[in-house]
Amino acid sequence: MESLTISLVQADLKWEDVDANLRHFDQLLTDVPEESEMLILPEMFSTGFTMQVAKFEKPVGRKSFHWLQQKAKSLQKVLIGSILTEESGRYFNRMYWMRPDGTYEYYDKKHLFQMGGEHKVMTAGNRQVVVTHKGKRFMLQICYDLRFPCFARNAYQKGNYKYDAIIYIANWPQVRKQAYMSLLKARAVENQSFVIWVNRVGVDGKGVAHSGDTQIVDATGKTQVIAEKEEQILTHTLDFSALNQFRNRFQVGLDWDK
Repeated sequence: MESLTISLVQADLKWEDVDANLRHFDQLLTDVPEESEMLILPEMFSTGFTMQVAKFEKPVGRKSFHWLQQKAKSLQKVLIGSILTEESGRYFNRMYWMRPDGTYEYYDKKHLFQMGGEHKVMTAGNRQVVVTHKGKRFMLQICYDLRFPCFARNAYQKGNYKYDAIIYIANWPQVRKQAYMSLLKARAVENQSFVIWVNRVGVDGKGVAHSGDTQIVDATGKTQVIAEKEEQILTHTLDFSALNQFRNRFQVGLDWDK
């Protein structure tokens, strides 16, 4: 596979209202182009970035998980997004890679946002997750993870890279926009990979505004496509042949620290 068409779903999330969010995404996803093979939703797409776990039906996250399975099957596309998830009495900010056949991979957010109290409620993940799709490798990351380059670090050995793209899903506020706009380019350049960013828009239940800026950055640091500051489905085709040509021409991987 030398190219892959993906759709990034930048949405305004309904605060702590699972049913309303799922209905909203049902409507939004009717506009996804047929040629798109992968849909990426924001972080905690069915609840917003809330830590009020007691407000939700037990086990927390089950309804959203089943919706993700059913939607991937009905659309016959890979769906990606994170869900506030309860497991064995613990809570996780869990990012799913859901396939149309109902099988999935998941990544639990490692870097919990202490300034938002996430560490008091959620259990941190402890593993990197790279998923292979049609021969291309995608690293899964969530929001605050973007600030920690060691955890997202690529590797190169005998012409092979650990991954070809990093997917970041987020509820990152507009007030700290300059940080992510800089860090997205840094992660792309230093890892010689695509960086895919899907952020929410709108104002959350705490009055915090989000400008989205959903985008794709290539390995040279160039922004290939970026969303407006409103709800939008951004569809773009990743050109892996161009990525490989750049990697072969400018083999920074040979000098990466081990």
